[in-house]
Amino acid sequence: MLFVAHDPTPELPGLADVQAALDALQAGASAPEVHGGLCGWLAGGGAAVPEWPARVLADANLPTPEPGSVLDRLRVASQAQLEDRGFDFSLLLPDAGEPLVERSGALFDWCRGMLGGFGLAAGANPPLSEEAVEALGDLGKLAQAQAQEEGDEEDEQALAEIEEYIRVATLLLHGDCVLAVRHRKSLN
Repeated sequence: MLFVAHDPTPELPGLADVQAALDALQAGASAPEVHGGLCGWLAGGGAAVPEWPARVLADANLPTPEPGSVLDRLRVASQAQLEDRGFDFSLLLPDAGEPLVERSGALFDWCRGMLGGFGLAAGANPPLSEEAVEALGDLGKLAQAQAQEEGDEEDEQALAEIEEYIRVATLLLHGDCVLAVRHRKSLN
């Protein structure tokens, strides 16, 4: 029996580090929103290019992150996580110990960014399955949601379930727009 070592999927840089890098660029967006935009861009078939901030944030004046910088590592880790067959994909969000209002707001910001990045990369009529069309509609509804000020254990559970749904929806969209297209090309 042959055992092949599997390199672990790279972890995302920390939320505070990504926010500091974005603030230094004067990007004017939160780290969750930008990560959502990057993931939407990649899920929609956008290239994982070093100059991704200019493309994802639609601002040609944004500089290309230096190799190995926080924003470059964010791109590399996000791309690797979306491609990971073990579904080891994470959203860049505040830790579970943060207030519900902060976590829910960040999750909805992530959805807004995701929709923007996905639209930029995938265009008006991407090749989506019925399930992916439904998931995209759900992400649109979540992007319009407002952060919840306070809540109980039931609200905490609901937020965790929504986060998992968003994670799976993003993987589904990536599967339809990137993996399925790649598979079709390999058959020709």
